[in-house]
Amino acid sequence: MLKILRSSSASSCIQQPRYYPIASSSSSYTHHRIKPSPPFHGVLKSFLRDKPHHKSLHRLFFCTDSSDKSGSASAVEEPESNAAAAIVPTAIKKPDDFLTVLALPLPHRPLFPGFYMPIYVKDPKLLAALVESRKRQAPYAGAFLVKDEPGSEATGSDAEKNIYELKGKDLLNRLHEVGTLAQITSIQGDQVVLIGHRRLRITEMVSEDPLTVKVDHLKDSPYNKDDDVIKATSFEVITTLRDVLKTSSLWRDHVQTYNQHIGDFNYPRLADFGAAISGSNKLQCQQVLEELDESIAKAIEEKISTEQRRYLLNEQFKAIKKELGLETDDKTALTDKFRDRIDPNKEKIPPHVLQVIEEELKKLQLLEASSSEFNVTRNYLDWLTALPWGNYSDENFDVLRAQQILDEDHYGLTDVKERILEFIAVGKLRGTSQGKIICLSGPPGVGKTSIGRSIARALNRKFYRFSVGGLSDVAEIKGHRRTYIGAMPGKMVQCLKSVGTANPLVLIDEIDKLGRGHAGDPASAMLELLDPEQNANFLDHYLDVPIDLSKVLFVCTANVIETIPGPLLDRMEIIPIAGYITDEKMHIARDYLEKNTRDACGVKPEQVDLTDAALLSLIENYCREAGVRNLQKQIEKIYRKIALHLVRQGAQNEPLSLGSESTQDATESTHDETESKETEEAEVVETNVSAAHQDSDLKDNVATEKVLIDEKNLADYVGKPVFHAERMYEQTPLGVVMGLAWTAMGGSTLYIETTQVEQGEGKGSLHLTGQLGDVMKESAQIAHTVARAILAVKDHDNPFFANSKVHLHVPAGATPKDGPSAGCTMITSLLSLAMNKHVKKDLAMTGEVTLTGRVLPIGGVKEKTIAARRSGVKTIIFPLANKRDFDELAPNVKEGLDVHFVDDYNQIFDLAFETEK
Repeated sequence: MLKILRSSSASSCIQQPRYYPIASSSSSYTHHRIKPSPPFHGVLKSFLRDKPHHKSLHRLFFCTDSSDKSGSASAVEEPESNAAAAIVPTAIKKPDDFLTVLALPLPHRPLFPGFYMPIYVKDPKLLAALVESRKRQAPYAGAFLVKDEPGSEATGSDAEKNIYELKGKDLLNRLHEVGTLAQITSIQGDQVVLIGHRRLRITEMVSEDPLTVKVDHLKDSPYNKDDDVIKATSFEVITTLRDVLKTSSLWRDHVQTYNQHIGDFNYPRLADFGAAISGSNKLQCQQVLEELDESIAKAIEEKISTEQRRYLLNEQFKAIKKELGLETDDKTALTDKFRDRIDPNKEKIPPHVLQVIEEELKKLQLLEASSSEFNVTRNYLDWLTALPWGNYSDENFDVLRAQQILDEDHYGLTDVKERILEFIAVGKLRGTSQGKIICLSGPPGVGKTSIGRSIARALNRKFYRFSVGGLSDVAEIKGHRRTYIGAMPGKMVQCLKSVGTANPLVLIDEIDKLGRGHAGDPASAMLELLDPEQNANFLDHYLDVPIDLSKVLFVCTANVIETIPGPLLDRMEIIPIAGYITDEKMHIARDYLEKNTRDACGVKPEQVDLTDAALLSLIENYCREAGVRNLQKQIEKIYRKIALHLVRQGAQNEPLSLGSESTQDATESTHDETESKETEEAEVVETNVSAAHQDSDLKDNVATEKVLIDEKNLADYVGKPVFHAERMYEQTPLGVVMGLAWTAMGGSTLYIETTQVEQGEGKGSLHLTGQLGDVMKESAQIAHTVARAILAVKDHDNPFFANSKVHLHVPAGATPKDGPSAGCTMITSLLSLAMNKHVKKDLAMTGEVTLTGRVLPIGGVKEKTIAARRSGVKTIIFPLANKRDFDELAPNVKEGLDVHFVDDYNQIFDLAFETEK
């Protein structure tokens, strides 16, 4: 029992009560007068003291059968309680009188004396016999555990059903011989509540249905209460019980109730109680029920668990191996491992770091392996010695090879490639390279992240990427303090350990989307990381020693730089990446996207023909965004459908294969009936001889059948066009002018529309619609004022603005718009309406205008130029200050455009309203 109880305590798996102390079996018991009893621990400790035990009236409920006969069911020790007759009437026979009892099968666990157990009786005859026994004032039966049937996997309700189907000797053979005399306290329907009294042993069968058996009442073996061994064993049991009861408040309540009603808590009852509350299986509990004569010496010997014995043997084994010099202890092995890491590069490790490592190694030797500080020190040394102190990868200073690698992976991106080649050239002239912080900004899908990997390959550096989008915890960058449980270094230390070199290329993605929360401001923590003057001594909170990051090349990516904090933006070199024009997208689709997608889908080049017209239509009508990510998705969709078409076509042609036996039969059946049998056999033989060649030729024929995709059937693969022509008017009407706008997705055209709503003396006003922002509303008011001033000069007799209510609208109405760059477009639209003149055809303009008519520079020149080309614009008006930006554009972007640069609106007036010849 002690072994079972200790295993339950060690695993903290306390058996939930399937049977309970008898005081809990009925609510009527709790109404009796109960004297206050000492706590359970006090009762248990009483085993170790020679004090007489006081008998209690509530021994009647327990019906113990101790050797001194003090547990008789008819004994009444305390006259102050008058509840005895209500529970055990004097007419009921004593338990000793019952030598023949009904046999109740228990499927799950045995019933221990002193506990009650509710069971469900499914046998009608057995249930009727139990009811009859209560009526005859003989409410007792024998409860016996059912043996597991060999080879049976039935459990739960199925097992109970199988038990009640057995009768007579079949049922007797399935029952354990030793059981418990149980008192029947109540019967409600098929539920019977039993109270265990004493142990029984089956001697013979009396009747079969229901099963009735003769039994012997088993008595506790006599023992010496003063025996030192028994006292020592009981002390061990009590200690174990305390540990068990600490883990479950439910059992503590049951113990208190059990203590109040148990009466003489002797050593046999202690053993029963411990086994009953343990989480042991039913066979182990049955062993406790049967083994009355188990020696105390055996119980003491088995109190050491298997885990304890294994631990003792392992420690002895380690000690023996250490004496023989076969193996060192764990601390020595760890120390040797850490020293092996630092010895090859010991001269490259900074002295202050080497000093910290030596101090931590000495500290590790003094700590116990089981202490928490030992694990903290071990993890710290593991990180500290795993970093690549002074270990650098050999860089590539070959500019031509780097240019070739960059061109292999990406088309265009000239600014980025030139900057990387400049970095390589400077490193070659100096003989060494320093770290830089570069920020690539541009719309999604233009290749900012993928170019980072290509740069690392061109420079022959290790590549590491981590995203800071939504990052709100400073510890992700600077690390956690070592005092915290589960502390780890920051991302940069993890990077150095991962790549194994001190000069990697680190790509910090989505730096414009840094978060900020209760755990600090990561943007401020990035200042030290990305500052060339500080990152040579970067301090991680976990390592707490300076780390040199001056050789690291940082490449950051962002969609917009406006959301990047100013101090952080000042530390980075910004390289803008604008969107791709149609020609660039065509090259990218042909040279990169289509080839990679075709290989990924398993389609051969000779199986598909994607025409240039189809690609052009795909770019203009489905993928107008600045990047090529959506273009890649659409090409993948096309090739997936092509792959499905080829597989279906192959499945249809498969029965025509000449290499299979079934195909031969099909071929023979199609021969003309007039052919002779000899000719058919000859053809079959010839077919068998050349089967392999013919099968190969057929596969080639199927494979070489091209799938043609052109502009006409493109919609069958990618659906209806998403975009339509941005140009709303072939010939712009009065009061309508095309402007140019910039968005995070690239450039687009923006029409300004004006119309006269009402006319009357002194009714001049301006009404604005189109979800305009505050800046754009102010720009419209300025445009209205400037237009009135210009009209007064150009046509001083025209009172249009003084007497007309004008409505200015900027489509599309569902799209929010803001910014000052539409000022010149608004003025031109108002003047067109006021002077009743059409604006020049194929003209687009952009620029901010002041109250005096000066034209100020704008942003997004390349994006706006691309949008103008896409809409078929021939003439563009830009501010004079943006001429430098336009000159930097590629020739293919500027080709075919008539661009004018102005610094005053009067110049725009002359260009927009010039007389057409």
